Amino acid sequence: MQIKSRAALLLALSVSLVPLSACASLLGRGRTKADTRYVARDVNTLYNAAWDRMQRRNYAQAALIFDEVERQHPYSIWARRAQLMSAFCYYAAGDHTKSIESARRFMSIHPGNRDAPYALYLIALNYYEQISDITRDQAVTRQALQSLGEVVRRYPDSPYAADARVKVDLVRDHLAGKEMEIGRFYQRRRQWLAATVRFRTVIDEYQTTSHAPEALMRLTESYLALGIPEEARRAAAVLGANYPQTRWYQRAYELVQRHAPQAAAAAQPPAT
Repeated sequence: MQIKSRAALLLALSVSLVPLSACASLLGRGRTKADTRYVARDVNTLYNAAWDRMQRRNYAQAALIFDEVERQHPYSIWARRAQLMSAFCYYAAGDHTKSIESARRFMSIHPGNRDAPYALYLIALNYYEQISDITRDQAVTRQALQSLGEVVRRYPDSPYAADARVKVDLVRDHLAGKEMEIGRFYQRRRQWLAATVRFRTVIDEYQTTSHAPEALMRLTESYLALGIPEEARRAAAVLGANYPQTRWYQRAYELVQRHAPQAAAAAQPPAT
């Protein structure tokens, strides 16, 4: 999940945020953080210095100077553009918190701007790239899902919606994997009711993910352990109807046949 999206770089450079005509060398090359201390400079000098550093992939320095454009020239049209470029540069530098802050500020001040879809997409990317493995807390994963879904809902025809839809599916699969991991943990502890709740969540909320077949099999196991063979049969039947060729169905059917033989026939998938 923590794969840097190359699309973000290409998209950011494709928006209409071009450098000003003034020479970017006005601030000079090779300077340090002193470049960003408050010294009044004209907008051309600041913006082009920031653009120059971005082109050289010195993203952290570029972001700071783009921030200075907005701070020193808040009423310039370049301040609006600098806000978005700052958000991108923080993202490219791996500072997700500052990137999200900059992108949100851009959207709050310029909600109708043509680059608002990109700002929202950038927020979603920042959350997406912070997703951790399923053994850890998934709060950021849910924020990523919410932000990606917002891109699709608010800007369905934007260039970013298609990628957001793909990532929504990946995030949903990841969240389903977390539910499965917890459910299996409860099973190992023989806490069958708690396990059932987790597996039901996968079936009810993430039924289109790759984890659905296993969740149905685990439900079959849990219901049998709870002494509810009819519920086990129903779970196995759903599994057989939707995923008849999977090893999960074969295992579920064998379990029902062994522990509730009177329900086994009903758990078979319909004849084709």
